[in-house]
Amino acid sequence: MSKKRLYGDANSKSASRNVGGWIKDLDRARQSGPFLEAHPMDAMGMSTKAVHAGTHDDARTGAVGTPIYQTSTFILHEETYESIEEGFGRDRFIYTRYGNPSQWAVQEKLASLEGAESALVFSSGMAAISAAVLAMVDVGAHVVAASDLYGGTYNLFNQEFPSLGMSATLIDSYDIEAIEAAILPNTQILYFETITNPVLKVVDIPALVDIARRHNLRLIVDSTFAPPPVMKPLELGVDLVVHSASKYLNGHSDLIAGAVCGSRKLIDMIWPRLLNYGGQLDPHAAFLLERGLKTLDIRMKAHEKSATALAEFLETHPAVDKVVYPMLPSHPDHARAKELMKMGTGNVTFFVKGGDQAALKLMDHLHLPKQATSLGGIESLISLPFNSSQSTMTSRQRADIGIHTGCVRLSVGIEDADDLIADFDQALNAIYQMKGAA
Repeated sequence: MSKKRLYGDANSKSASRNVGGWIKDLDRARQSGPFLEAHPMDAMGMSTKAVHAGTHDDARTGAVGTPIYQTSTFILHEETYESIEEGFGRDRFIYTRYGNPSQWAVQEKLASLEGAESALVFSSGMAAISAAVLAMVDVGAHVVAASDLYGGTYNLFNQEFPSLGMSATLIDSYDIEAIEAAILPNTQILYFETITNPVLKVVDIPALVDIARRHNLRLIVDSTFAPPPVMKPLELGVDLVVHSASKYLNGHSDLIAGAVCGSRKLIDMIWPRLLNYGGQLDPHAAFLLERGLKTLDIRMKAHEKSATALAEFLETHPAVDKVVYPMLPSHPDHARAKELMKMGTGNVTFFVKGGDQAALKLMDHLHLPKQATSLGGIESLISLPFNSSQSTMTSRQRADIGIHTGCVRLSVGIEDADDLIADFDQALNAIYQMKGAA
């Protein structure tokens, strides 16, 4: 019987990696990646990683930066066939639905930024969330999750799960005792958001990690509101981190994408769901995401600077009832934010006097922020949860999670803080005077 050479099993300690060698020795191991090539980035700073990790100069033309590999398929050869046969298909270029150099480049950059062994990119945040969650559960599974989730995730647990023979219990992110009490014999994962939307609770991730470990559960967190320069959940013991990459990771309001980061073992479990559910990211979109990631660190510093200054101003304005921003000492989670977050974000939530009608008038008087959903872009975006992100909830449901009347969700861009303050000052003065005149 002829022996076939195995490719891709570089971690095998066998003298010969012939077929069956690693099976006999039980030493097969997953490598980090897959990466285009090794980058010694571990000891480097966030901005250096953002610029260089995963970005590859084109050997043929000398072009600086990863080309867009706008191809659907790749030439197959003996090594490819053997890799498919032996289970290394994810480590080879076969078909863009399976993997593409443009995808690998941005995945390598994300893995470096998050401190992960591996990463996957998807065509949307919900594609990433759905694939990650469903890869970690079996039929009949139960999930304990936050009660104030992103709407799409809320619908996944409340609409899709029952039809798949699974269930979820949603608990206040603050109530650690209730979270643990909700765990059932068939509970398989905990699912929470590092910073909640829109009331910006800073969740006690170390406490959740402790619960997950004691109950042998996997912990998945959505860290869209806290990208790597702000928080690195994997370092805190989280199993998987998901992102809507449309937000801070891309940063330019011109792309829909998602990402999952974690160990090679768990990401390998998610990869077949990516194939089965069809949530692949187009090569050109991967290029846009990689380009956006290169400025992530400096963008987050600009977001924090303007958001902090604007939040401090809003706290002093007589037309504002309350400001919610974790970097303010008035925030109930300020101490936790200082412990877990390396810096602030651009998200500021505040409540105007006069309720939702006053908030609607405020948006009409503003010049710089755009009335739009989403967040994390270089331009400031403003919306009202009652008629956008949480519009499907009743007023009572919104109040139960802290979204009271007059709630304004603001994603502060990278505009100069003085200009944003001046714009909000004139707009708030206008509605405050109108209210006084009435």
